[in-house]
Amino acid sequence: MNAVPAAQQTDGLVNWATGLMETLGAPGAGLAIALENLFPPLPSEVILPLAGFSASRGDISLFAALLWTTLGSVAGAFLLYWAGALLGRERTLAVARRIPLLKPSDIERTEAWFARHGTKAVFFGRMVPVFRSLISVPAGVERMPAATFLTLTTLGSLLWNTLFVLTGYALGENWHAVSGYVSMYSKAVVAVIVVAVVGFVAVRTVRYRRGDG
Repeated sequence: MNAVPAAQQTDGLVNWATGLMETLGAPGAGLAIALENLFPPLPSEVILPLAGFSASRGDISLFAALLWTTLGSVAGAFLLYWAGALLGRERTLAVARRIPLLKPSDIERTEAWFARHGTKAVFFGRMVPVFRSLISVPAGVERMPAATFLTLTTLGSLLWNTLFVLTGYALGENWHAVSGYVSMYSKAVVAVIVVAVVGFVAVRTVRYRRGDG
């Protein structure tokens, strides 16, 4: 009874993003994408093709759409990187000690993984919903060099944004067709994350009950 139909949610987002672009032009698309990085429920698969459609109508230039959406991606990601850097390793460990079922050793294993795969994670993470926001925080916590982070984020964001802006540009009035396919991809990613979290909690709970925690 309380669920707002998906079509209404999408229409609301489209109206909001359209309003930003009508008011601010291409920078409005950039602002929408920056907010999408900070608030992952805002789907880039709607905003980016819409920016491409706006470019196809001549409301904004295609170059401006690509430039500003990429700048927005980088700005949003860097704010999360900065938040991770402010949090730092010691505070992260302190927080871990206060979270039930989570142990400092979990953070240490994550650090070891990031040391080996951090550059790939930051680059390819820009193409994975939800993960593209999350990966910026450990990059900041682990103090990945800012220049490296910004370069990887810019390249990954440019690739992802170009794909969807150009798709919206090519589809024109049918730009919204792409959102349905990518929405399934996004839901699959979220489902994998949920299953992983539930699995972690279940295994850790069993270990604690057995006294192995």
